[in-house]
Amino acid sequence: MRMFVADTSVIVDGRLTQFLAGVEGDVKVIIPEAVIAEIEHQANEGKAIGHVGLEELKKLREMANEGRIVLEFRGERPELWQIKRAKSGEIDNMVREIARELGATLITGDQVQRDIAIAKGIEVIYLTARKEVKHRLEDFFDKTTMSVHLKAGLRPLAKKGRPGEWRLVPVRDEVLTDEELEEIADDIVERAKRDPESFIELDEPGATVVQLRNYRIVIARPPFADRIEITAVRPVKKLSIEDYELSEKLMERLKDKAEGILIAGAPGEGKTTFAQALAEWYAGMGRIVKTMEKPRDLQVGEEITQYTALSGRMEKTGDILLLVRPDYTIFDEMRKTSDFKIYADLRLAGVGMVGVVHATKPIDAVQRFIGRVELGMIPQIVDTVIFIKAGRVAKVLTLEYLVKVPSGMREEDLARPVIEVRDFETGELEYEIYTYGEEISVVPVKREEKAPALRLAEKRLKQEIKKFLPDVYAEVEIVSPHKAIIYADEFDIPAIIGKKGKRITELEKRIGISIDVKSFAEREAERPKEKIPVEVEEKKKTIVLRVSPDYAKKPLKFYGGEQYVFTATPSKKGLVKVSKNTPIGKELRRLIEAGIPIWATA
Repeated sequence: MRMFVADTSVIVDGRLTQFLAGVEGDVKVIIPEAVIAEIEHQANEGKAIGHVGLEELKKLREMANEGRIVLEFRGERPELWQIKRAKSGEIDNMVREIARELGATLITGDQVQRDIAIAKGIEVIYLTARKEVKHRLEDFFDKTTMSVHLKAGLRPLAKKGRPGEWRLVPVRDEVLTDEELEEIADDIVERAKRDPESFIELDEPGATVVQLRNYRIVIARPPFADRIEITAVRPVKKLSIEDYELSEKLMERLKDKAEGILIAGAPGEGKTTFAQALAEWYAGMGRIVKTMEKPRDLQVGEEITQYTALSGRMEKTGDILLLVRPDYTIFDEMRKTSDFKIYADLRLAGVGMVGVVHATKPIDAVQRFIGRVELGMIPQIVDTVIFIKAGRVAKVLTLEYLVKVPSGMREEDLARPVIEVRDFETGELEYEIYTYGEEISVVPVKREEKAPALRLAEKRLKQEIKKFLPDVYAEVEIVSPHKAIIYADEFDIPAIIGKKGKRITELEKRIGISIDVKSFAEREAERPKEKIPVEVEEKKKTIVLRVSPDYAKKPLKFYGGEQYVFTATPSKKGLVKVSKNTPIGKELRRLIEAGIPIWATA
């Protein structure tokens, strides 16, 4: 009678019963108590491999009851510390000793166990064959499937299409059974343990996360879930950066200027696909690129090393990357506060960072940093936000830090550090971020009419001025609920103020707010100039100035640095053409050759 001693590896992946089915003659299978203890410990902790092992032990008992094998249990039950140190080889050593004492053949699927057994002169059989199963996860996928959702008691469902354009459809009419899902889950875990390109990223009570080649899989069991459930996601199509048809302006920024990038978007919109394309584009330019992922599911080339959480902590991975110092690091799925702090630390250390975050609006990606890092550090950490929607780049934002009076405020003493968030393509200011009191405010900057209450106050103030000075032309602006400014010609100001300020004091009492009086010239000098980006193209006989078509048919003032040059109205396409032979053309050419930026203002 042939005697076999099985270790844990061939039981938790189902290979032992498959092997025994093909063995002829009388067979005695010896299961060490150490193996039983390890499988029991894993099952009690809710780990998937523990449940697989229990199913395999039950199959061995069935084979013994049918008289196909003789099943025995030998050895001593290990101490708890030995079970917890199973990865260090404590259990494997107890299994080897039983095989050596009995003169039996050791059956293992562990390469290290095999090599040590050979070194000790123990006969060993190394199993690599996979067990056959009725259903596999891949059976539910086709070429257009993005993800499958399998739950016991329901029909299997699949998302088909592409990011932003998908539909949820049933894969078959029959509902899934618990037994069927357990078999699929066991097969996933078994293959992940043996495939060098696959990983079990997480195995906790009731939840297992597996990266099986290009499938990212979450297995949920009671007590974590009400019934067993398997969710698997895979990329439908791999794109290159050229497939996104980005503007030359954005490509130039990504190449030379953007080093703190956030890729944002809602789940399923294609953020990870764009991150993959960007990573391979950087690698193709000769840059050293690494990734930080948990789980590792980016589909990138061999030249890009994929790191996961070291000892379960991304902080340790960040420490390693500080030593490696890659040109760019792709940080996939940033969610926790620690993730944002790691991103900030690496960025401030000079590492180019590309972070992937969930966000329903582009500005939400920036807001994820507020409260996690100092406000003034955000523009140094993040300089470009790329918002992905329906698999395309929908919007790009840039950040700049400066000291100014926030939009909507007029008093100079309200100047403070402000982060300006602008649309990259148009240069239009969209948000301002600053502290107001003890709160950090993210304020949309929109050209909207004043609130009705403020418009009513302006109208009443104009009426009061007309009562006192019917022949004076004046304009009124309410700058806050407690302050107004009257603008008039300089020679009319004394009449508005009155002798010793008597008239303006009476106006303040009647209206109930503080009033300043200024000339129209002062208002023009104070009015901030919004810089409109200008693209300059020098042709044989002309200089072409290009602005956004939004400014077509509107007079614009063009500047070279701080120097006013001329005023012109762009065409429908946003073009202004200037002959090089004219005085303006010669001045523009001088500014361009000196490297002085050309810009415009309305």
